[in-house]
Amino acid sequence: MIKKILTVTFIYLFYSAYAFSAGSDGGDGGSSKIKTNYEKAIMYVKSAKKYEKKGKLEKAKKKYEKAQKLLLKSNSKKPNKPDTLNYLGFTTRKLGDYENGEKYYLQGLALDPNHIGINEYLGELYVTTNRIDLAKERLEVLAKCNCEEYSELKQIIDGTKKSKY
Repeated sequence: MIKKILTVTFIYLFYSAYAFSAGSDGGDGGSSKIKTNYEKAIMYVKSAKKYEKKGKLEKAKKKYEKAQKLLLKSNSKKPNKPDTLNYLGFTTRKLGDYENGEKYYLQGLALDPNHIGINEYLGELYVTTNRIDLAKERLEVLAKCNCEEYSELKQIIDGTKKSKY
């Protein structure tokens, strides 16, 4: 009998805590589990990368398109966020629009010149568009970070590694 009471009490406390934590996110009646457009976009980007690795390029393209739409919404609501601009550049580049992808990257770098992701991906874009000198400038910025993005971009520039993305 005591076991049943303890079990019921535990279940009640567990679900009460769960219901309380999933309740309000600041008084607007919404759930704290609702993801922002940016967060949803990142999920699509990660999914697209997986499809791309498997060679399922059409599925990847659709995921990149969905991510890009969400990132555009996010950027219009909260403009000038380097991370958002990085992923806007990334998705735009992955969809084959190098010119506008570069614009997003450069806009992000104007806000955060040492942004690791932007410097790596812009460097990859420069390699793809055969502007190796500009890619080396991005590599020079990354040399200070002691990060894997530096070695990955260096290998891509040297031609010993193909761009993952």
